Amino acid sequence: MKLTRKAIRAIKDQAIRLKLALALGFSEQWINRVIDANKANGPLTTAKALKVIREETGLTDSEILEEEKATA
Repeated sequence: MKLTRKAIRAIKDQAIRLKLALALGFSEQWINRVIDANKANGPLTTAKALKVIREETGLTDSEILEEEKATA
């Protein structure tokens, strides 16, 4: 799973990025790189990160995460 565009726009806010950095134990600069990369099953899709994103943005899980299409 990856973050949706809506979630990425929401967490671009500096206060939210700082809270994510504190919660995950990384720098704000690292959070910026992870947001830009938005890799599937990345650190921002962990339970701890999702909790911060939900609390700070008011978004639901379906608004935060997009499922990848399965390949056969």
